[in-house]
Amino acid sequence: MLRPPTFAQRVWLRLLHRLGRALIRAVYRLRTEGFDRLPPGAAVLVSNHVSFIDFLFVGAALPEVPRYVMHHHHWRYAPLRWFFRSARVIAIAPRKEDPAMLERAMEAIDAALARGEKVLLWPEGAMTPDGEVGPFRPGVERIVARRPVPVVPIAIRGAWRSALSRNGGEPLTKLPRHLRLPIELALDPPVPPERVESSRLRARVAILRGATR
Repeated sequence: MLRPPTFAQRVWLRLLHRLGRALIRAVYRLRTEGFDRLPPGAAVLVSNHVSFIDFLFVGAALPEVPRYVMHHHHWRYAPLRWFFRSARVIAIAPRKEDPAMLERAMEAIDAALARGEKVLLWPEGAMTPDGEVGPFRPGVERIVARRPVPVVPIAIRGAWRSALSRNGGEPLTKLPRHLRLPIELALDPPVPPERVESSRLRARVAILRGATR
Protein backbone atom coordinates (compact mmCIF):
# COMPACT_ATOMS: atom_id res chain seq x y z
CA MET A 1 0.00 0.00 0.00
CA LEU A 2 1.63 3.19 -1.18
CA ARG A 3 -1.14 5.59 -0.19
CA PRO A 4 -1.01 7.35 3.18
CA PRO A 5 -3.49 6.07 5.79
CA THR A 6 -6.97 7.57 5.80
CA PHE A 7 -8.42 9.22 8.90
CA ALA A 8 -10.40 6.05 9.66
CA GLN A 9 -7.27 3.94 9.31
CA ARG A 10 -5.34 6.24 11.65
CA VAL A 11 -8.08 5.91 14.27
CA TRP A 12 -8.12 2.13 13.82
CA LEU A 13 -4.32 1.93 14.12
CA ARG A 14 -4.37 3.92 17.36
CA LEU A 15 -7.02 1.54 18.72
CA LEU A 16 -5.00 -1.50 17.64
CA HIS A 17 -1.93 -0.06 19.31
CA ARG A 18 -3.73 0.46 22.61
CA LEU A 19 -5.30 -2.99 22.52
CA GLY A 20 -1.99 -4.66 21.63
CA ARG A 21 -0.14 -2.83 24.37
CA ALA A 22 -2.80 -3.74 26.94
CA LEU A 23 -2.74 -7.40 25.87
CA ILE A 24 1.04 -7.74 26.02
CA ARG A 25 1.30 -6.00 29.37
CA ALA A 26 -1.46 -8.23 30.76
CA VAL A 27 0.18 -11.49 29.67
CA TYR A 28 3.88 -10.57 30.01
CA ARG A 29 5.97 -8.43 32.35
CA LEU A 30 7.28 -6.00 29.75
CA ARG A 31 10.21 -3.71 30.51
CA THR A 32 11.87 -1.24 28.15
CA GLU A 33 15.30 0.35 28.10
CA GLY A 34 16.60 3.24 26.01
CA PHE A 35 13.39 4.04 24.14
CA ASP A 36 13.91 7.71 24.94
CA ARG A 37 16.60 7.49 22.21
CA LEU A 38 14.00 6.83 19.52
CA PRO A 39 14.51 9.57 16.91
CA PRO A 40 11.58 11.65 15.68
CA GLY A 41 10.35 11.15 12.14
CA ALA A 42 11.31 8.44 9.68
CA ALA A 43 13.57 5.59 10.79
CA VAL A 44 14.16 1.91 10.12
CA LEU A 45 13.92 -0.22 13.27
CA VAL A 46 15.73 -3.57 13.25
CA SER A 47 15.31 -6.30 15.86
CA ASN A 48 16.36 -9.85 16.57
CA HIS A 49 13.62 -12.39 15.82
CA VAL A 50 12.89 -14.75 18.69
CA SER A 51 9.16 -15.46 18.78
CA PHE A 52 5.99 -15.47 16.73
CA ILE A 53 4.75 -12.29 18.45
CA ASP A 54 7.90 -10.16 18.38
CA PHE A 55 5.92 -7.57 16.44
CA LEU A 56 3.58 -7.19 19.42
CA PHE A 57 6.46 -6.90 21.89
CA VAL A 58 8.17 -4.14 19.93
CA GLY A 59 4.89 -2.48 18.97
CA ALA A 60 3.86 -2.27 22.63
CA ALA A 61 7.11 -0.45 23.45
CA LEU A 62 6.70 2.15 20.70
CA PRO A 63 4.61 5.32 20.98
CA GLU A 64 2.66 4.44 17.81
CA VAL A 65 2.14 1.59 15.37
CA PRO A 66 5.07 1.27 12.95
CA ARG A 67 4.89 -0.15 9.44
CA TYR A 68 5.68 -3.80 10.05
CA VAL A 69 7.55 -5.71 7.36
CA MET A 70 6.86 -9.45 7.57
CA HIS A 71 7.68 -12.52 5.52
CA HIS A 72 4.80 -13.38 3.23
CA HIS A 73 4.58 -16.89 4.71
CA HIS A 74 2.86 -15.40 7.76
CA TRP A 75 -0.16 -14.75 5.55
CA ARG A 76 -0.81 -18.50 5.45
CA TYR A 77 -2.36 -18.18 8.91
CA ALA A 78 -5.92 -17.29 7.93
CA PRO A 79 -6.94 -15.66 11.25
CA LEU A 80 -4.05 -13.20 10.90
CA ARG A 81 -4.63 -12.10 7.32
CA TRP A 82 -7.32 -9.57 8.16
CA PHE A 83 -5.24 -8.19 11.03
CA PHE A 84 -2.14 -7.78 8.85
CA ARG A 85 -4.11 -5.96 6.16
CA SER A 86 -5.85 -3.65 8.63
CA ALA A 87 -2.52 -2.89 10.34
CA ARG A 88 -0.97 -2.03 6.94
CA VAL A 89 1.70 -4.72 7.29
CA ILE A 90 4.09 -4.90 4.33
CA ALA A 91 4.54 -8.42 2.95
CA ILE A 92 8.04 -9.25 1.73
CA ALA A 93 9.67 -12.23 0.04
CA PRO A 94 13.27 -13.14 -0.81
CA ARG A 95 14.24 -12.34 -4.39
CA LYS A 96 14.64 -16.04 -5.19
CA GLU A 97 11.03 -16.71 -4.12
CA ASP A 98 9.16 -13.73 -5.54
CA PRO A 99 11.19 -10.82 -7.00
CA ALA A 100 8.04 -8.87 -7.85
CA MET A 101 6.80 -9.02 -4.25
CA LEU A 102 10.23 -7.93 -3.03
CA GLU A 103 10.16 -4.87 -5.29
CA ARG A 104 6.63 -3.99 -4.16
CA ALA A 105 7.76 -4.23 -0.56
CA MET A 106 10.74 -1.99 -1.18
CA GLU A 107 8.47 0.58 -2.84
CA ALA A 108 6.06 0.47 0.10
CA ILE A 109 8.92 0.82 2.61
CA ASP A 110 10.33 3.80 0.75
CA ALA A 111 6.90 5.46 0.56
CA ALA A 112 6.36 4.97 4.30
CA LEU A 113 9.74 6.47 5.13
CA ALA A 114 9.07 9.39 2.78
CA ARG A 115 5.95 10.12 4.85
CA GLY A 116 8.01 10.15 8.05
CA GLU A 117 6.85 6.76 9.35
CA LYS A 118 8.81 4.21 11.36
CA VAL A 119 9.40 0.90 9.56
CA LEU A 120 10.10 -2.21 11.65
CA LEU A 121 11.75 -5.30 10.18
CA TRP A 122 13.68 -8.40 11.19
CA PRO A 123 16.87 -8.71 9.11
CA GLU A 124 17.48 -12.34 10.12
CA GLY A 125 14.54 -13.23 7.89
CA ALA A 126 13.27 -16.00 10.19
CA MET A 127 12.86 -16.82 13.86
CA THR A 128 16.02 -18.03 15.55
CA PRO A 129 16.25 -21.84 15.85
CA ASP A 130 18.61 -21.72 18.84
CA GLY A 131 18.00 -18.42 20.61
CA GLU A 132 21.08 -16.74 19.14
CA VAL A 133 21.12 -13.74 16.80
CA GLY A 134 21.59 -14.99 13.26
CA PRO A 135 23.22 -13.21 10.30
CA PHE A 136 21.46 -10.07 9.07
CA ARG A 137 20.51 -9.93 5.40
CA PRO A 138 21.60 -6.83 3.46
CA GLY A 139 18.16 -5.41 2.70
CA VAL A 140 18.54 -2.60 5.26
CA GLU A 141 21.53 -1.25 3.34
CA ARG A 142 19.46 -1.11 0.16
CA ILE A 143 16.65 0.70 1.98
CA VAL A 144 18.84 3.46 3.41
CA ALA A 145 20.81 3.83 0.17
CA ARG A 146 17.55 4.83 -1.46
CA ARG A 147 16.11 6.78 1.48
CA PRO A 148 18.82 7.96 3.93
CA VAL A 149 17.23 7.63 7.37
CA PRO A 150 18.65 6.48 10.71
CA VAL A 151 18.55 2.80 11.62
CA VAL A 152 17.66 1.91 15.21
CA PRO A 153 18.87 -1.43 16.69
CA ILE A 154 16.46 -3.11 19.11
CA ALA A 155 17.10 -6.25 21.17
CA ILE A 156 14.40 -8.53 22.55
CA ARG A 157 15.42 -10.33 25.72
CA GLY A 158 13.65 -13.23 27.43
CA ALA A 159 11.36 -14.32 24.59
CA TRP A 160 13.30 -17.56 23.98
CA ARG A 161 11.51 -18.98 27.04
CA SER A 162 8.14 -18.24 25.44
CA ALA A 163 5.95 -21.01 24.06
CA LEU A 164 5.80 -18.91 20.89
CA SER A 165 9.53 -19.33 20.19
CA ARG A 166 11.23 -22.38 18.64
CA ASN A 167 12.59 -23.44 22.02
CA GLY A 168 11.44 -27.06 22.43
CA GLY A 169 9.38 -27.14 19.24
CA GLU A 170 7.62 -24.94 16.74
CA PRO A 171 5.48 -21.99 17.89
CA LEU A 172 1.78 -22.63 18.46
CA THR A 173 2.49 -26.33 19.17
CA LYS A 174 3.42 -26.05 22.88
CA LEU A 175 1.69 -25.04 26.07
CA PRO A 176 3.09 -22.06 27.99
CA ARG A 177 5.52 -23.02 30.75
CA HIS A 178 5.71 -19.60 32.38
CA LEU A 179 3.09 -17.20 33.65
CA ARG A 180 3.79 -13.48 33.23
CA LEU A 181 7.11 -14.18 31.55
CA PRO A 182 9.44 -11.16 31.84
CA ILE A 183 10.31 -9.66 28.45
CA GLU A 184 12.81 -6.83 28.02
CA LEU A 185 13.27 -4.59 25.01
CA ALA A 186 16.43 -2.52 24.74
CA LEU A 187 17.03 0.21 22.17
CA ASP A 188 20.47 1.39 21.08
CA PRO A 189 21.29 4.88 19.73
CA PRO A 190 20.35 5.37 16.06
CA VAL A 191 22.95 4.53 13.42
CA PRO A 192 23.39 7.24 10.74
CA PRO A 193 22.52 5.95 7.24
CA GLU A 194 26.08 6.39 5.96
CA ARG A 195 27.34 3.99 8.67
CA VAL A 196 24.74 1.25 8.15
CA GLU A 197 26.22 -2.18 7.44
CA SER A 198 24.39 -5.45 8.07
CA SER A 199 27.10 -7.28 10.02
CA ARG A 200 27.67 -4.26 12.26
CA LEU A 201 23.95 -3.92 12.94
CA ARG A 202 23.82 -7.61 13.84
CA ALA A 203 26.77 -7.18 16.22
CA ARG A 204 25.09 -4.20 17.92
CA VAL A 205 21.86 -6.12 18.43
CA ALA A 206 23.78 -9.14 19.77
CA ILE A 207 25.72 -6.98 22.25
CA LEU A 208 22.54 -5.17 23.27
CA ARG A 209 20.76 -8.45 23.85
CA GLY A 210 23.61 -9.77 26.00
CA ALA A 211 23.35 -13.24 27.52
CA THR A 212 19.57 -13.09 28.02
CA ARG A 213 17.84 -14.82 25.13
